[in-house]
Amino acid sequence: MLKDYEIAYQNKMENIKEIAKKINLKEEELELYGNYKAKINIEPKSEKNSKLVLVTSMNPTPYGEGKTTVAIGLHDALRKKGINSLLTLREPSLGPVFGIKGGAAGGGYAQVVPMEDINLHFTGDFHAITTANNLISAMIDNSLYQENSLNLDPDKIYFTRTMDMNDRVLRNIVIGVGAKTNGIERKEKFTITAASEIMSTLCMSENIEDLRKNLDKIIIGKNVNNEFVYLKELGITGSLLALLKDAIKPNLVQTLEKNPVLIHGGPFANIAPGVNSIVATKTALNLADIVVTEAGFGLDLGGFKFLDIVSRNHNLTVSGIVFVVTLKAIKHHAAKEELEEIEKIKIGFENIRAHLDNLEMLKVPYVVTLNKYATDKESEINILRDLLKEYQKELILNDVFRMGGEGALDLAKEVLKLENNKMEYLYKSNNSIKEKIEMIAKKLLHANNVIYETLAEEKIASAEKYFSHLPICIAKTQYSISDDPKKLGYPKNYSITVKDIRIYNGAGFITIYLGNILTMPGLSKTPSALNIDIEHGVIKNIF
Repeated sequence: MLKDYEIAYQNKMENIKEIAKKINLKEEELELYGNYKAKINIEPKSEKNSKLVLVTSMNPTPYGEGKTTVAIGLHDALRKKGINSLLTLREPSLGPVFGIKGGAAGGGYAQVVPMEDINLHFTGDFHAITTANNLISAMIDNSLYQENSLNLDPDKIYFTRTMDMNDRVLRNIVIGVGAKTNGIERKEKFTITAASEIMSTLCMSENIEDLRKNLDKIIIGKNVNNEFVYLKELGITGSLLALLKDAIKPNLVQTLEKNPVLIHGGPFANIAPGVNSIVATKTALNLADIVVTEAGFGLDLGGFKFLDIVSRNHNLTVSGIVFVVTLKAIKHHAAKEELEEIEKIKIGFENIRAHLDNLEMLKVPYVVTLNKYATDKESEINILRDLLKEYQKELILNDVFRMGGEGALDLAKEVLKLENNKMEYLYKSNNSIKEKIEMIAKKLLHANNVIYETLAEEKIASAEKYFSHLPICIAKTQYSISDDPKKLGYPKNYSITVKDIRIYNGAGFITIYLGNILTMPGLSKTPSALNIDIEHGVIKNIF
């Protein structure tokens, strides 16, 4: 049986041409994908004086804390208030859709539609990115096989294959096994498409010509003389652009309340910034007076990376932060099942404290909102209100899952008050790679020591000469502010361990690996793929 919010949009979506009119887009600026999806074919220009609001959160539970849902509801609330707002979001990966989390188009009455299309093939962006990525890999191995004119060292190929599905057996494999005609035998790995280098490069490129330059800069490996080899030397940039020419254009859809939304790109927040494309953000800033965007995982991952990497590389100023909390996550960070619920909130609040201390340090205006569940008790909410008084902050409740935009009117009122002049960056571009790592580790993650494994030491030394100007992208667990998922709450005075680094030169950052980070997830014992079906032409349970 369909839920109320599923019925709410069936046969009631507005034609995408009408949605486009709400942000003053002309019909000739659209490339239609049926009646309810379109790509926007315009070149972002210098943005008008628009506000940019970032939605982030505390460290989440495995099921997430509803940042996307809150962002959608906030956008609907702003439009209810007569504000010309626009929302930008990432495209869902098929891995989580068929894995543990299910769909990623919001929830309840705060959703983007057509949700089945968005969660599945959408407009083909992920397929184009996957194909472009794997063309590069195929050309690398063909170069090795065809006399290796680039003198590539088969043991130092850094570029990896990708696919958009959770498949743990592809994390570490051997290719080219068997007959000589199968190619050079070497170790290889697959990442999920959201973690691929082409995904990050496309999302950090401002237009097709910028993408051309950024693709050329990608490091594919080293040669036998231990020198970096770049993608440009493969001679296939034109073919890659042919594959990606449509994928770089933002996608226009709508909320259940028929408000326009741009959904584009989807890099993982572990190993990349975890936000939608810069093209979508800058396009939105051209078209709206206030733009709401969302970053993956907590403030320590996607949130900080948007502030530090995306804003720094693309000259953006975030007007303010919407910091999302849930009682479920607060209790999770207490990590003690035997406690009374009130005590769990008091202990679990330490995780909120960690992030609020960071926001105060970064000097970005923020509002704290509780993503309300039907099971939340008023007595528990009041404890949270009291705890927030230390930061002179009011707790703003939202009930967007149950009420849509109506449930975020108070939140929208507070968001409109947010105003930022300039965030204080933790480090300068001319700091060394190690200096940048240690500033993030000690100031943002509250560690007191950084340990470097031998592999990381060697790669940092190799990268320092050419790439030290790039910002740092920390890859770590999303469940803790530290590099250990078991360190819940507000860990302090601990050591973090740098295991490896990877230079995403095309995307414009260096990823630093802390702990065991999986770029190819696996399926759980009972993945969402067991529940999805189709009935009378309608896809079921893709939420």
